[in-house]
Amino acid sequence: MIHFLDTNAVIWLYQGEVDKFTESTKARLEDNDLFISPLVKLELQYLYEIERIREKADKVTASLYDQIGLQIHNIPLNVLIEHSLSESWTRDPFDRLITCHARIENGYLITRDQYIRANYSKAIW
Repeated sequence: MIHFLDTNAVIWLYQGEVDKFTESTKARLEDNDLFISPLVKLELQYLYEIERIREKADKVTASLYDQIGLQIHNIPLNVLIEHSLSESWTRDPFDRLITCHARIENGYLITRDQYIRANYSKAIW
């Protein structure tokens, strides 16, 4: 089963803050191939530009690819947007698209975000 990481999980992994994950999530991180939606990379860059994180998206994703094999899971943007039109539970475009990407692939989404977890049955922490 495919495992996607939400932006918060990517940031904590990059910063070495593994203690923020639950034990069951740590086991999933170790036992599965890990992916992100390209929207996570875009959100990382946005967070860099507004100075909420210190590194550019390319550096974060390249580093995690080298460390843990994190891969970007591509999907046609028009497909993602068409499916996301029904994700009306949030006004946050990143949450909407990242969650929708996981839903399309019937994958798990590792996220600490309680709102996402309340609205996507395969969102885990």
